[in-house]
Formats: sequence, structure tokens, C-alpha cells
Amino acid sequence: GHNKVYKSFSDVIEGKEGRFRETLLGKRVDYSGRSVIVVGPSLPLHRCGLPREIAIELFQTFVIRGLIRQHLASNIGVAKSKIREKEPIVWEILQEVMQGHPVLLNRAPTLHRLGIQAFQPILVEGRAICLHPLVRKGFNADF
Repeated sequence: GHNKVYKSFSDVIEGKEGRFRETLLGKRVDYSGRSVIVVGPSLPLHRCGLPREIAIELFQTFVIRGLIRQHLASNIGVAKSKIREKEPIVWEILQEVMQGHPVLLNRAPTLHRLGIQAFQPILVEGRAICLHPLVRKGFNADF
């Protein structure tokens, strides 16, 4: 026979593979990144070190606009390919853009007002977000 397993409605929405966890809780947020935080003792208190791949994700639209305005790309597609190829001019424009745009860092779960703070970002090597050691208390960061 037919030993087909039927799922109840609650099976579909509950548990690890359920709809809630799959789509509603695990949704990707545009203009956001996620990483570990490490200590950057040389950073001023108001700055955070952002890895290049997170920074370009956050500021891609601004970099595209910069490339087109400076006549370095004729359209969005060309600009995106320059970003994909990691051309040096991309990092220059990214750095300019970052100067005028603070970023919000959030340490989940956000239990009090210091759990989310704004910083002036600078580009750093590697894949971790860097923070001044004295800022970590607000984020409850245990590095």
C-alpha cells in the first residue's frame, strides 16, 4: 500500500523545520551583516572596524551611484561587476561613502539601550567586526 506520511498543520509551522523558523525568524535583512566581534584596542571609542565584505553589502547602492557619477561605470550592471571584481576604485569610493554614514551595531538579544549603538565605520581586514574594549560592556561582549 500507500504508507504516505501526512503532516498536520502544526507539524508544518512548529519545530526547527517549521514555517516560522524557516521564513519568519530566519529572514535575511537587506543592508545588514552578521559577524563575530573582536577587540580593536587602537580604535577610537566612536569607531568600529567593518570587514570589507560587510561594508560593501551595507553601502553597495552608494558605491554603485559613485561609480556611475564619476563615469567609471556606464550602468548598474557594469558597476556591480566592478564591485564583484573588487577593483581598487571600489574601495576608495566605499571609504568616502562610509565617512558620511554611521552604522548601527546590535548585539542580540537587545535587552537594554546599550545593546544597539551607532559607530563611525572604518574598513578592516579579516571577517570580524572590531570594537574598542571599553564599548564591549554595553554589548555584553565576552572577548
